[in-house]
Amino acid sequence: MAKRILPTLNRVLIERIVSPSKSSAGILLPEKSSKFNSGKVIAVGPGALDSHGKTIPVAFKEGDTVLLPDHEGRVIKLDEKEFHFYWDEDILGTLHD
Repeated sequence: MAKRILPTLNRVLIERIVSPSKSSAGILLPEKSSKFNSGKVIAVGPGALDSHGKTIPVAFKEGDTVLLPDHEGRVIKLDEKEFHFYWDEDILGTLHD
C-alpha cells in the first residue's frame, strides 16, 4: 500500500475477509453462506477522550481478526482496495484460531 491511513479517535480501519465462493469440492456457495462477517484490522486510532480528558485506548490492535456487525461501516477505496471504518464499540469481538 503506497499510502497509509491513520484513523482518528477510536476508529478502526478494517479490510474485510472475503469468503470463498466455492467449496473445496468445487461446489458453488451462495453469497450469504459465510458464517461470520469478519475482517482484519489494518490500523487503529489513538482512542477517545473520557470526561476527564484521559484517553480510552482502542480495544483492538493491527493484525487482529474481528467479528463485524451487519452494516458495512464507512467505505473508502485506496490503491484499488476497499477498506471500512468502524467505531471500536461497533466491532463485536475478536476471532481466534
